[in-house]
Amino acid sequence: MSGERFQVVIVGAGLVGAAAALVLGRQGVRVALIERQPPDVPAETWDTRIYAISPASQRFLERFGAWQRLDAQRIQPVFRMDVAGDTSGAIRLDAYEAGVSHLATIVESGRLQHALWQALQADGPSTGLGTGNVALHCPATIESIERGESRTRLTLADGTQLETELLVGADGAASRIRDWAGLGSTLTPYAQSGVVANFECEKSHRGTAFQWFFDHGILAWLPLGGPGGNQMSMVWSTPSAHADELIALDAAALAASVQAAGHDRLGALRLLTPAVAFPLRLNRVEAIVAPGVALIGDAAHGVHPLAGQGVNLGFGDAEALVEVLAAHRKNHCGDLRVLQRYARERAEPVQRMQALTHGLHHLFASEHAGWLRNTGMAWLNRLPPLKAALVREAMD
Repeated sequence: MSGERFQVVIVGAGLVGAAAALVLGRQGVRVALIERQPPDVPAETWDTRIYAISPASQRFLERFGAWQRLDAQRIQPVFRMDVAGDTSGAIRLDAYEAGVSHLATIVESGRLQHALWQALQADGPSTGLGTGNVALHCPATIESIERGESRTRLTLADGTQLETELLVGADGAASRIRDWAGLGSTLTPYAQSGVVANFECEKSHRGTAFQWFFDHGILAWLPLGGPGGNQMSMVWSTPSAHADELIALDAAALAASVQAAGHDRLGALRLLTPAVAFPLRLNRVEAIVAPGVALIGDAAHGVHPLAGQGVNLGFGDAEALVEVLAAHRKNHCGDLRVLQRYARERAEPVQRMQALTHGLHHLFASEHAGWLRNTGMAWLNRLPPLKAALVREAMD
């Protein structure tokens, strides 16, 4: 084999891949990061892809300076969350009652991606992009991958050859690295779509997120930053036929439909960004490691968005992989025994979140479950210690 040698090559420089590269590079690991195209520079308009970043993920992003690069005017802490059934059942999760500063922080995907790329370039050599230990190949595509005894060789479309001890797939739900490594996955469609759009509200959200469980869907309103505190992002998980109907509505009709479904909690709504829809599915990956290969982020798992935990699981993957590699610095990075430590550490939180979201989806999707969900919410709301425990679980 021949080519420039690295300890780790990460394929995919999205949120999770870029974060993993940054932390590994700061720890002195020689890393190459391969990405098809650079992210767009954020516009002034609101991004339709919004994430609820957990406090644990926020601390991880603060470690290497990405979080500090976000515009404070465009992020919004969530102090309360009101979760309701379709009649009287409701739960309020309150940061103050649980003894924490906030439950999550709402961030735009594009702005967080831009912050991560700024951090990648911040202390890079004058000859190119990336930190001293991160070589960023972008735009770049992979022509071929060849596994040797102890290293993997990647040939890029421009002829560049890279050799690595560990190949990390951070290339999303349709991961090419996962397929190449023979790590099987099972996709379970939910026959639902997530409809997302942003709205200006008549009333201030006061840092409160709202979620409603209906017979055939889940509606979430997430508070956005900005002056006035009267803008929010909607995610409506609903049967695909209904999603198509929502997308087809004009701006005024869509705003009226969302306002009515949310029981006028924030008054009149005005559409800020066109609605878009994406299919919802569960992705179970049989194994996330193989000799010389590890998967992180959506390449390693996929969950229903009702808990808003997909990207937080991904950051958890990146942090765990970095810690395992740091604890075994003297080992070959692709050593399967080392990688299996990472897999074991991530198995429980991923399985727990998949089981929770998958189970809730089926429970709340049933038209016969209305009494159970409404009664259960009303009962849970009268148990402050259990609510506080739920808050702390969601923050990890």
